[in-house]
Amino acid sequence: MQAQILAPGAALVLWSIVMLMWTAGTRLPAMSKLGTDLKTAPPGGRGANLEGVLPDSVQWKSHNYAHLMEQPTIFYPTLVILALMGTTAMDVTLAWAYVALRVVHSIGQATVNTIPVRFTLFLLSTACLLVLALHAAKLTMFAA
Repeated sequence: MQAQILAPGAALVLWSIVMLMWTAGTRLPAMSKLGTDLKTAPPGGRGANLEGVLPDSVQWKSHNYAHLMEQPTIFYPTLVILALMGTTAMDVTLAWAYVALRVVHSIGQATVNTIPVRFTLFLLSTACLLVLALHAAKLTMFAA
């Protein structure tokens, strides 16, 4: 069971890489259309400098990639704690639910970007993470 809890983490890492490629695959052509090119970009430029320059729909992928670098950073160590301390089938189910909700959130944000839907998916995924984190805390703080 311990190894099974790590699989959702690996899946979310792979999904994050997909989002990175999707970001680059839409941003670079959009930059090219504007006559901007990586070779001539001024030193110190950042993706944030493209806000208001590139179309919003292009930037949505980047925004989502940034989100995948935020909350999931507490998902990964939670999985490691559960793998080390012991996990349950419910933990594995919740971890996969978290990943599925984050993937659906990504696709929604990258395409139609409807805030009420995104927020609902975020709350549901956060609930999964909260239950996982509480279990990890219980296993580590109250271990006999």
